[in-house]
Amino acid sequence: MPKRIAIIGGGISGLTAAFYLRQQTPETEVRLFEASPRLGGVIGTEIVEAPEGRFVIDCGADMFATDPPAAMQLCSDLGVDDKLITPDATRAGALVVHQGKAMPIPEGFVLMRATKPWQMLLTPILTPTAKLRFLAERFIKRQPELTPGCDDDLSVAQFVRQRLGKQTLDRLVEPLVAGIYTADVEKLSLKATMAPIASMVQQHGSLAKATLSRRRDNQDTTERNSAGARYQRFRGFPGGMGELIETLADRVGPESISLNTPVQQLRYDGQHWQLTIDDHEQAFDEVVLATPAAVAAKLLGDASTDSTAETAIANACQAASDGLAEIESASAAIVVLCLAKKHLRRLPNKFGIVVPSIENRHVLAVSFASHKYSNRCPDDHVIARAFFGGAMRSQDLAKSDDELIALARQELRDLIGLEGTETLARVVRWNNAMPQYHVGHVKRADAIEAAIDVIPQLHLATNALRGVGIAPLVGTAKKAALAALEN
Repeated sequence: MPKRIAIIGGGISGLTAAFYLRQQTPETEVRLFEASPRLGGVIGTEIVEAPEGRFVIDCGADMFATDPPAAMQLCSDLGVDDKLITPDATRAGALVVHQGKAMPIPEGFVLMRATKPWQMLLTPILTPTAKLRFLAERFIKRQPELTPGCDDDLSVAQFVRQRLGKQTLDRLVEPLVAGIYTADVEKLSLKATMAPIASMVQQHGSLAKATLSRRRDNQDTTERNSAGARYQRFRGFPGGMGELIETLADRVGPESISLNTPVQQLRYDGQHWQLTIDDHEQAFDEVVLATPAAVAAKLLGDASTDSTAETAIANACQAASDGLAEIESASAAIVVLCLAKKHLRRLPNKFGIVVPSIENRHVLAVSFASHKYSNRCPDDHVIARAFFGGAMRSQDLAKSDDELIALARQELRDLIGLEGTETLARVVRWNNAMPQYHVGHVKRADAIEAAIDVIPQLHLATNALRGVGIAPLVGTAKKAALAALEN
C-alpha cells in the first residue's frame, strides 16, 4: 500500500518537500496543509499593470544564493534553470549611510572581510585611527571560543569588535550583517551565521592571514569584485520569485494542497500520526513539519501518544518543543515605492543602501529591485524597497501602513533626494518571520535535532535551525522528504 505523507506548512520548505516526495515516488500520497489562504510563506510576487507600465513587485526575497547549491538543483529538477536571470553586474554593490549620506562600501569588503585591504585605507567612512585598528587584526590573538575543537560560541559583535575594532563594527559590519538577519549583532551567533569566517580564524589565526591564503589559491575572485555581498552568486526569475512558488505548486498538484487548513493537533498511535483537521483525525505514515518555529513548538508541545510505552516519544516531543520555543523571532515591514526617476535627485547606481544603527534612522536598508533586474518596471521608473522593524527597531512596526509609507518617503527624501510622490505604493508585513540565531544557537539546534531523531515518522524542515536563506532551507526540506521516504 502506498505511503501517506502529510506536510504541514506551504512555504518554500513545505512545497520543496512535497515536490521531492512526488518526484521520487509518484505513487506516494502526499497531502500539504497550509493554514493561510496562499502558498509561499514570505515569498510572493505581485504584478501590476499600471498606465505607466508593468511593475513586478517581490513581496519578500527577490533572488536566491547559488551556494549552497540546493536551490539551483531544485530549479534544475523542476526544469526551470534555463529561465534564471543574473543580477546586473554593472550595478552590483551597496552603499552605507555615513553621517547622513550614502557612501560606497569599500570595494572587496564582504560582510566582515576585506579582500582588498588598501580600499579600507582609502574609504572616508573610517577615521585614521580606525584604519590602523583594522590593519592590526593580523596581530590580534584568536578568541578562546575559536580555538580548534572548542564548541563555545560568541556574538558577531564580540568577534568583530575584538578583531577589527568598534568603528568597523558600527559603520560597516553591523549594517551588512543585521540587514541579512534583521538581528542584534550583540546577540547574533557567529558560529551559526558566519561559520566560514569562524573557520578561517580557527585555521589561520586571523582574517588577514586567511584572506592572503585564499588570494594565493585564487579563491576570492568573486569577493574581490564585490562590495557588501557577493551578488554574482545570486539568481532570480524574470517574473519574480513567485514563479518558483507557482512552479512548485503546479508540480505538487492542486489535488494534494489544502489551503485555509490549519492542523490542530498531532497524536501518535504507535503506528501512524493522527492529524486533527477540522476537528476530525486523518492518519498518515509520515509527517514533515515545515512551519515557523513557534507553530512547530506548539504542535509538538501539544502532541499526544496513546500509551505509557510511548513515554520516550512524548518526552522527545516536549524537548523539541521547548527548544523551538526558545528561538526568538523578529518581524519586519517592507514599503515598496515605485518611483519615476525624474523625481529622484540622487539615485545611486547600486543595488541598495544599508543603514547603521549608529545613524539613528528608522529605515534598516533600501533595495533597488529594478537595479538588480531591469525588467521589473518601465525604464523611466525604479522600484525601491524600504525595510523597517527587525530586532533593533521593532517600535516602527506599530505604525499604520499609511504612516510607514510616509516614513519611507521621508527617508528616501533624505537619502536619495526623492521629490514628488510615488506611482505605486505597497506595504508588506512579515510578523515573527525571521528566526533569531542567538549565541549558542548551534548547540540549541543540535539538541532539537537530537530530540526529533527520537520521534518516529516525523521530520522537521524549518528556517529556525540551519539557515534563513532560500538555498539552505531548500536543502533542509529535501533532506526531510528523503528521510520520510526511507523510513
